[in-house]
Amino acid sequence: FDVLDVTTPHLPEDKPRYLMGVGKPEDLVGAVLRGVDMFDCVLPTRCGRNAKAFTSMGEINMRNAMHQDDPSPLDAACDCMVCTQYSRAYLQHLIRADEMLGPILLTYHNLYYYQTLMRGIREAIEQGRLQAFADDFHARYAEGAKLRKAKK
Repeated sequence: FDVLDVTTPHLPEDKPRYLMGVGKPEDLVGAVLRGVDMFDCVLPTRCGRNAKAFTSMGEINMRNAMHQDDPSPLDAACDCMVCTQYSRAYLQHLIRADEMLGPILLTYHNLYYYQTLMRGIREAIEQGRLQAFADDFHARYAEGAKLRKAKK
């Protein structure tokens, strides 16, 4: 963010500002706040293949035993086909059994989550409430971190 704070003011405002290889959701939100328009990154797919999921409450590792008997969706705030049709317990079973469907479903969810996040950012920009969006985003991530820590 320090580099973006220094460089983006020198970039033309009427041209797209592209940041390559930046990928965690909190990094995307922070970069947009600093004037970046476009991203590309392998993180949503790589993490999906490695049992990690991005949710509205932060990143979770589906290899963790805490998900073994959890009937809840991956992300209660998500309406993707993974979150509406499969439980955390089932997804964790697929990962532990080395079933390829597990990484496929997590990758699908991660890509859906990223698209939803970026759609929310675009709408917030259009409505002039980007900072409020970012504040809400960070509050949800902080709450998710507290919940995950309490479960350990």
